[in-house]
Amino acid sequence: MSSETGATVPHRPVLRSLLFVPGNRTNWLPKARAAGADAAILDLEDAVPAADKLSARDRVAEAVTLAAGDPPDAMALFVRINPLDGWATAEELRAVVRPGLAGIVLPKVRCAQDVRFADRLLTWCEQEQGLAGDSVALVPLLETARGLHDAHDIATAAARVAYPGAVTASGGDVARAVGYRWSQEGTETLALRSRVLLDMRAAGAPHPVTGLWTRLDDLAGLRSFAEQNRSLGYEGMMAVHPSHVPVINEAFSPTPGELDRCARLIAAVEAAQADGAGAVSFEGEMVDEAMAATARLLRKQHAGPGPVHDPGSS
Repeated sequence: MSSETGATVPHRPVLRSLLFVPGNRTNWLPKARAAGADAAILDLEDAVPAADKLSARDRVAEAVTLAAGDPPDAMALFVRINPLDGWATAEELRAVVRPGLAGIVLPKVRCAQDVRFADRLLTWCEQEQGLAGDSVALVPLLETARGLHDAHDIATAAARVAYPGAVTASGGDVARAVGYRWSQEGTETLALRSRVLLDMRAAGAPHPVTGLWTRLDDLAGLRSFAEQNRSLGYEGMMAVHPSHVPVINEAFSPTPGELDRCARLIAAVEAAQADGAGAVSFEGEMVDEAMAATARLLRKQHAGPGPVHDPGSS
């Protein structure tokens, strides 16, 4: 994929779990790593009291700098900034964009123009830090009715957009904007999550993620919700507590049995192709190259634990 400048946009790793960590609690990052989170989102917005914003910004910038020396398969670091509606947040962005940062989570996105503005600022920050263009991913949070409605336009507004989706929860910005009454089964947001996912897939934005599950002790409910989202086509979820990470990782990872079946299916299709056949009966199901291509992609994306790069990524 290429940006408007013609530069190649870096491939983004699949992220099953993205755990929020308050920006004034960067000392909790080891807990996120121990839980197995593929990424941590250091939160400078809602999780930080107004009086602590500046000190939290400095702590987050320091944590990102330290992460620059991590190995490629280490937990990725994102930062959720405050709404980009003033110079204070522009300075916040400038402070945290540096080597070690995987992406910026942009709250309260209303329209494509919000993304284009953030994209320009990020480009300047990358140039200032000597980073490659579009190296910092941009995750737009669709927390307004207009933002949800314009999901496709938002996803195509910048080449760096990644990990987008509908983040629905009990209460919060999206519930207030749409007016739904949250249920544990998620039926009231199923159509919303499905439509936004389709918009993101049509836009070509990589690795859509969703969330949130806010009931800390209801791991059975979390598992059901995560499996529902995986069935829809999402590739990961945002999380609010370390105890949720293992459940989410499991829900968004194929089992060894599923990967073994993929290998057998690929072998069966390739053997049929070698014999001049396009389709073959495999374990009671008719399969062809389309199914084999899906099986190959699944095996490549989940070749090992943790963040896994797309096929062809460096």
